Amino acid sequence: MTRGTVGAHRADMNITCTSEPFVRTSSRPPSPDGRLAGAVALVTGGGRGIGRFLARALADEGAAVGVIARSRDELDETVEIVRDNGGRAFAAVADVVDAQALAAAVGKVCDALGPIDVLVNNAGVVGPIGPLWEVDPEEWWAAMDVNLRGLLLASRLVLPGMVARRRGRIINMTSQAGAHRWPLVSAYSVSKASATKLSENLAHETARHGVTVFSVHPGLLPIGMSTTVIERAPRDGYERHVRDWTMRALDDGHGAEPERAIELLVRIAAGDADRLSGRHLSVHDDLDAILARGREVSARDLYVMRPERLDLDRPTHLHTRRATSLQ
Repeated sequence: MTRGTVGAHRADMNITCTSEPFVRTSSRPPSPDGRLAGAVALVTGGGRGIGRFLARALADEGAAVGVIARSRDELDETVEIVRDNGGRAFAAVADVVDAQALAAAVGKVCDALGPIDVLVNNAGVVGPIGPLWEVDPEEWWAAMDVNLRGLLLASRLVLPGMVARRRGRIINMTSQAGAHRWPLVSAYSVSKASATKLSENLAHETARHGVTVFSVHPGLLPIGMSTTVIERAPRDGYERHVRDWTMRALDDGHGAEPERAIELLVRIAAGDADRLSGRHLSVHDDLDAILARGREVSARDLYVMRPERLDLDRPTHLHTRRATSLQ
C-alpha cells in the first residue's frame, strides 16, 4: 500500500479537541472504578498487534478508546473486541503520514468521544533490511516518515487541546534498537532513536502545561512487527539473518510478554509515571523501584539518551599502572 509523502498537502492543523469531556453512554460500561474512567485515549496503529491489545486494556480501565490505522477491516475487529467486552471504541481510517487524512481522522475521534487525554503513538514499520549502501534510500526514508513524522503529526493534532486543558499524556512507542543499535536495520534504529530524543525534548516543552511525554520500549514481542519479520519470506541473506536472530531471541526467552508490556503502558497512561516524564522506559524495568528512587533519577538525569564520555582530567587505573611500570 502506498503511503503519503513528505510533500503531501498540509492539513488543517486547528483541531484542538477542546470540547467538553465525553459522557459515557455504553449500555454495559466498564467499572466506574477504572483508573482511566472518563478519559479518552487515542491509539495509532490500533488495528492489530500491541495496538489492539492496548486498546482493549485501556477500555478495561474505563477509557473511551479511539483507534486509527490504514485497514478498515482490522480497525473494525479492534472496535468489536472492545465493545464486546463492554467498552466504548471508535475507529477512523488514516495513514499517519498523510497529514490531511490524519487530521480528519483525529477530528472524527474527537467528535465521537471527546478531547484526547492520552495519545499512544504506536504506528510503525520495520523498514528495509540490509547495509545502508545497498538498501533503497526511498524505502529507508519511508520508515523515518512513518516512525517519526507520523508521531510528529499526531502529537501536533492533540497537543493544543492538552495544553489548553493543562493535562494530557503522550506515549511514544520506541525501542532499545534506538537507544543502542540494530545493524542492518538502520532505518528502524535511527527512527526510534529520533522518537526517543523527541520525547525528551517535548516533555521539557510541555512540562509547564501539565502534559507528560514518554518513550517506551515494549520489548521484543511475539506479535506485531516480530510476526511481520518472521512470516515474511526473506529476499536475501540479510533479511534471513534478521529473521533468524528474531526467532532465536524469542525462543531463548529474550523477548517480552505482551501482558507485561500492556501493564506498563496502562500504568503510564493512568499517571503512575508522571514524575518520569521525558524518560526512556523499558518493559524490562522495575517501574516501582525506579519511582522509589525518583529523586536520584532526577538528580542524575537517568533514563535519557546521552553519550558517556571519558573523564580525561582524571587518570584511569590503567594509566596509573602504565606510568608506574615505565618509572
